[in-house]
Amino acid sequence: MRTTTTKPTAPAWYIVDATGKTLGRLAADLAHVLHGKHKADWSPHQVQSDHVIVINAQDIVLQGRKAEQKEYKRHSGHFGHLKCTPFSRLFAKDPSQVLIRSVKGMLPRNRLREQLLRHLHVFAGRSEEHTSELQ
Repeated sequence: MRTTTTKPTAPAWYIVDATGKTLGRLAADLAHVLHGKHKADWSPHQVQSDHVIVINAQDIVLQGRKAEQKEYKRHSGHFGHLKCTPFSRLFAKDPSQVLIRSVKGMLPRNRLREQLLRHLHVFAGRSEEHTSELQ
């Protein structure tokens, strides 16, 4: 069986306002667009994604008590070295990291993941350079 390759097209740019949107639902939609599954000529071995600009990441909403209970965990590989960071601390430090980590978890775990994440541009506040494109 032969692998079909399509010619790359010029990527489109999407601007998403995250004000009042739920974190998981927004991240799922962003991962869908970043992976290029909304295109008719999608293929899993190519990067055909469009660029996505997310503004107002500090206005993301979590349902229920997740803001109090959610933790981000990382492990060094040594016994007893599990580091837990509460959502509230990470969100206060850098709200864009919360969305980037959520989208990263929804992309496929292969060599293309880092290339796809380069097409995601997240701004915590309202970016002045993209306000003219919203109208």
